[in-house]
Amino acid sequence: MAKDNNNMETIIKSEQENKETAKINKVVLQTNKLTKKFGGLTAVNNFDLKVSQGQISSLIGPNGAGKTTVFNVVTGIYKADGGKVLFKGEDLAGKKPHQIIKKGIARTFQNIRLFSNMTCLENIMAGQHCRSNEGTWTSVLRTPGQRKEELEIKENAENRLKQVGLWRWRDELAKNIAYGNQRMLEIGRALASNPDLLILDEPSSGLNDKESEDLIVFLKSLLKENLTILLIEHDMNVVMGISHWVTVMDEGKKIAEGLPEDVYSNPQVIEAYLGKDEEEEE
Repeated sequence: MAKDNNNMETIIKSEQENKETAKINKVVLQTNKLTKKFGGLTAVNNFDLKVSQGQISSLIGPNGAGKTTVFNVVTGIYKADGGKVLFKGEDLAGKKPHQIIKKGIARTFQNIRLFSNMTCLENIMAGQHCRSNEGTWTSVLRTPGQRKEELEIKENAENRLKQVGLWRWRDELAKNIAYGNQRMLEIGRALASNPDLLILDEPSSGLNDKESEDLIVFLKSLLKENLTILLIEHDMNVVMGISHWVTVMDEGKKIAEGLPEDVYSNPQVIEAYLGKDEEEEE
């Protein structure tokens, strides 16, 4: 009987591990031969990317590699000149930014974009407008449905503000808080839309070492919400400390992908960042 129990425990454990593996391997976001041109410049060239559910994926590369352009196409700011962007299997072609947010993708920007003359709480509340179900007339007439939704928006904003550690500054104007806090406020605003995929463009930019370490801990904690995260990041300490998977771009193309430690030691990646040795070129 003891042997049978051990076998059953092994089977159950194996099934659980298989479920976890399936969850990890499920592709949430995928680009197929994505291409974006600006005049005669091809910023993104036949770029393939896969982002797995429940993981933190990083997109890295030297300046001008095309990383932010990929983000801008994925989130509807730019229209692709070729290829596809698939989110949960659905083609996002032709979708506007607000429609893509409704689908479950939220993002931050390399250059912080907050409503500087609004309070921190108001900024977080503004991040939920795309998910609002009530229309203009219900807002004017102050219907019960509108009042209920407004209370839910405020409650969610309060929870997100606490989550990013900014509750004490809830009534402070966004322009008056420290730079590191502004970064967290923008992340909080993105989270307020309750996304399935959070896209972060250089989230550690301008942060000191302590703030970057805190950011790593915070982003890892978001995985408990069944979130998937894709980020562009220049700080290799952050990349190595947080990523499950890393994709590398150079001159609009993918040159490598894999586990962080494998990518970090990849000769082609090192060359892209540091350039060829002069003796090798000769």
